[in-house]
Amino acid sequence: MAVLETIRVKLGIFITVLIAVALLSFIIDPSTLQSVSASMSSKYDVGEINGNSVSYTDFQAEIDRFTALNEIMTGSSVQTEEMQTSIRDAAWQSLVDKYLFIKNAKAAGLNVGEEEMVDLISGLIDSPVFTQNPAFCDENGVFSPALLNDFVSYISTDETGRLQLYWDYLIESAQTQQYYDKYYSLFTASNITNPLMLTNAIAENNNTFDVEFVMVPFGYAPDSTIVVTEGEIKKYYDSHKKFFKQQASRDIEYVVYEVVPSESDIVAANEALVKVYDEFAEAENMKSFLLANSDRQLDNHWYRAGELNTVAAVVNNYVFGDDAKGVSEVLSNGDTFYAVRVMEEAMVPDSVFVKYVPTASENVDSLLNVAEPMWIVQMPGYEDVMSVKKNGRIDVNGLTFQVVDRTAPVAKKRVAILEKTAIPSKETVNGYYSQANTLATKSAGKYDKFQAACTEEGVYAHPVNRMPESADRLGSVEHTKEVTRWAFEAKVGDVSNIITVDNNYFIVAALKGIHKEGYADVNEVATQIENVLYMEKAGEKMSQTVAEKTAGKGSMEAIAEALETTVSTKEGVAFSSLTSQGLDTKFIGAASVAEDGKIHGPFIGSVGVYMYKVTGRDTGAFYTEDDAKSYETSKTQYSTQMLVSTMMDDAEVKDNRARFF
Repeated sequence: MAVLETIRVKLGIFITVLIAVALLSFIIDPSTLQSVSASMSSKYDVGEINGNSVSYTDFQAEIDRFTALNEIMTGSSVQTEEMQTSIRDAAWQSLVDKYLFIKNAKAAGLNVGEEEMVDLISGLIDSPVFTQNPAFCDENGVFSPALLNDFVSYISTDETGRLQLYWDYLIESAQTQQYYDKYYSLFTASNITNPLMLTNAIAENNNTFDVEFVMVPFGYAPDSTIVVTEGEIKKYYDSHKKFFKQQASRDIEYVVYEVVPSESDIVAANEALVKVYDEFAEAENMKSFLLANSDRQLDNHWYRAGELNTVAAVVNNYVFGDDAKGVSEVLSNGDTFYAVRVMEEAMVPDSVFVKYVPTASENVDSLLNVAEPMWIVQMPGYEDVMSVKKNGRIDVNGLTFQVVDRTAPVAKKRVAILEKTAIPSKETVNGYYSQANTLATKSAGKYDKFQAACTEEGVYAHPVNRMPESADRLGSVEHTKEVTRWAFEAKVGDVSNIITVDNNYFIVAALKGIHKEGYADVNEVATQIENVLYMEKAGEKMSQTVAEKTAGKGSMEAIAEALETTVSTKEGVAFSSLTSQGLDTKFIGAASVAEDGKIHGPFIGSVGVYMYKVTGRDTGAFYTEDDAKSYETSKTQYSTQMLVSTMMDDAEVKDNRARFF
């Protein structure tokens, strides 16, 4: 259909981005959703949003909708793994908007009515969904209600229903975005900085002080006289429990066997290239020859010096070296071998500026922006354009263009590259599988046997602590979702069978620990709490020692001598200044309000115990009211970005997609 083709031509990258983020700049990073929770409300629920269970069936229906929209707007049903992830993220975000954000916006008294939607569609109220949609903009990039009306008129003639699906999506997106605009405006307008706050901010940045201090650092050696009891740990845990909330995760160890070509595989790749080397040197139909004999096919790109480094440095060095005549000798880069033949050399511009010249038989209206002057960057298929002189004309893909301008020509070459990369043979693959199978067999599904087998086989078990259910990567190995699924279904002490990843890796994993969603058990965080309480007690003990040693000392020098250290000085310290970052923040806070000329301390800071004296103060004027207002604005913007994630925390959104996808 012509109108569908028009959409595909006009939208391009814009639509891909629109689908990926669903609501332009207002959509939060979906990865933050995964950190909220991974527990299931029921066996077949993908998640829960504001009390609404999202079943697998319902979520899959939403994925199907966004998949269809993606096909409409790209004109292709081919989907990369990244695109599938973006579609699932957009589908999930649409449900978050429906069940959570819009409900909260309405609860705040906001609404987007029918008349307002009419104004959004007509452009009376600016909505990027329509006014920045290339399909509805004229050749000057200006929103055209007429083009939008033409699109709407086509909907009733589309028997497939795909245009109606796309139109419904645009309406939904525009309405949702309007709710975001209103809610953010309400939040921003209510975030007021009063004159007293501005005055304090200016003073905190302009008022500086000079200070002398002696610091006794906390030691690294443990003090056996300091004891933290289980009761103290439990008391601290109970009073700080909110800080120990966690998502579900697992502790594992894994051994990975990467399948790489053997020496014989590498020799075989070299021999395969040598076998057809002479044919390559004499081939007349290079495209067909490379199609049948090479891992790299022929392209018509004109390369300038340096660009072939993306293939291999040895290839670039030969092509643009002094000996680039005929066919190169066999070149190697790791386990890949090349033979290079320079096909053409010329002075070629990087790009040309062309203008479309319509003929009487061409429907200019259907070509949309093609009539606009545009740069054509040098690429396969446009070499003829490169060769046309300024003011010349050329046909490209059936359209006539006039060359308006061109960049200065540079030396470039067209090359044919015969390439052979070593791949693991069946025997090599079987060898690695046999090693993994030996480990799995000796482990017999038990962690203690797994440890013994690793030692016996001389392999390293990589540790991974607190692996979330969304994990799809182990170290440098991607697409390890199957390992994650196994870990979340296994019991502590279990060892997996061989898990194959992309036919390039064999993994054997062992489950060491389980961390359930909710609050960490006190035993899991006991060591962490013990360290905090130990440092508090150590600080108190050191403070008492410093007080005893410095009692009666009337000068900073005498204090330093008693503590067997020296006096340090710092000038121009501001309470809010970035230049003060080299100091202990607790110490800065204490010194900023200390009485001048008086020795203070002992004071327990973050890294040690301080004795100090403020020796002077100064008031500057470099930090202005505009600076303070700008800073407050930036804080408001940051807070705005956190609104939805805060809503999700309050509503206890559960995102369990990782269990299904």
